[in-house]
Amino acid sequence: MVSSGSLRKITVFALSTLLLGGCATFSKDGGFDTVMQITQDRTGKAVKTIRSDDDAASVQSSIKSLLARPLDAGDAVQIALLNNRGLQATYAELGIAEADLVQAGRLHNPGFTFGRTRQGDDVLIARTFTLNLINLITAPLAQRIEGRRFEQVKLLVANEALRVATETRRAYFEAIAAEQGIAYAKQVSLAAESGADLAHQMGRTGNWSALEQAREQAFYAEATAGVARATKASVMAREKLTRLMGLWGDDIHFQLPDRLPALPVQPLELDNAEAFALQNRLDIQAGKLETAGLAASLGLTKTTRFVNVLDLGYIRNNQTGIPPERGYELSIEIPLFDWGGARVTKAEAIYMQSVNRLAENAINARSEVRESYLGYRTAYDLARHYRDNIVPLRKKISDENLLRYNGMLIGVFELLADAREQVASVNGYIDALKDYWIAETDLQAALGGKLPNNNSTKGQ
Repeated sequence: MVSSGSLRKITVFALSTLLLGGCATFSKDGGFDTVMQITQDRTGKAVKTIRSDDDAASVQSSIKSLLARPLDAGDAVQIALLNNRGLQATYAELGIAEADLVQAGRLHNPGFTFGRTRQGDDVLIARTFTLNLINLITAPLAQRIEGRRFEQVKLLVANEALRVATETRRAYFEAIAAEQGIAYAKQVSLAAESGADLAHQMGRTGNWSALEQAREQAFYAEATAGVARATKASVMAREKLTRLMGLWGDDIHFQLPDRLPALPVQPLELDNAEAFALQNRLDIQAGKLETAGLAASLGLTKTTRFVNVLDLGYIRNNQTGIPPERGYELSIEIPLFDWGGARVTKAEAIYMQSVNRLAENAINARSEVRESYLGYRTAYDLARHYRDNIVPLRKKISDENLLRYNGMLIGVFELLADAREQVASVNGYIDALKDYWIAETDLQAALGGKLPNNNSTKGQ
């Protein structure tokens, strides 16, 4: 028989546990401080959750000040981090994960049953108070598991912010290059139009064959189509950037620089790039936390494989003319048909799945770093080759042809053809320079959102 002293001890213990479970509360920052710190460290830009009209007004004020001038890459990234609605939706994942963490720290509500029966003049009143002991025992472990998941979600949310920053930076360079492409396409079209008009006039005087006229007209027609294609590409690139920055209304008329940033003086040299990436990439860090959490969850599953229902109840029965009955009841699930093996096997499979995915991510990260650095160096060398060799040589040829034209050694058609080739070389340089900045952006993403140093951002 259980003594009244033991009853009091168990009751006090249960109530104390309930009170402690009710103390689990939400943090002041909701986990966002970690996201803000990581993003600031990797991008140098601020992030903010919009939870009120005041927050929205503050964000809009910051955006308006940035839009008042031609945007550089950092400005575009800052606007996207503040104003991208998809990113704001991702921030809500923090609240969901923290709610799960707080819920894991709270015990299940106790149960209470009350019964009143009558037999003749006798009245029987039965009262039972029950508490889930399995929840009481496993709550600390469950809370640790959800704590790891909350930390994992912080990293994943920060990684999404870095992804948006990367996409915005890439779209920014594509938009500027596309606008430059329109200008040079129009130059080619203008030269082609002049050639076609001249060919038509010379054809009327009999100094130009029909075949040669057709060639010039065909080139002019193709150049006109090139302007249309360049215009379409520019609109598409600009709209992609607009979407990433979350702009609409009058804000879509933002200004961009007339040309891409200059090529850096020297390319970035990387030592131990793979190790740097594995240490800094947030997807790798999040994968480690997920695997650790699943390992803990596997331990919890093994702990409760045989007994996952265990309720302790205090009973008090009153009957007319009879002293009250007091006692306890223990409700336990008997593992007669289900020994929990399926749940353990499932948990083990999920854990091994996470282990292999983490290993795959690490292998892929190493490969991505090697690939992106090769692309970065190749893009740098190619852009430098255009800048230092192809474009100057084309200009020299153009200057020499102009001298020959002035000396009447060549005709106007040769001069126009040379002008088209010079414009084509400049277009090639623009494409190479765009590819370089995009390659640098991809390298930065492969390394975890930041470069080891900032040497590559200094142009000439």
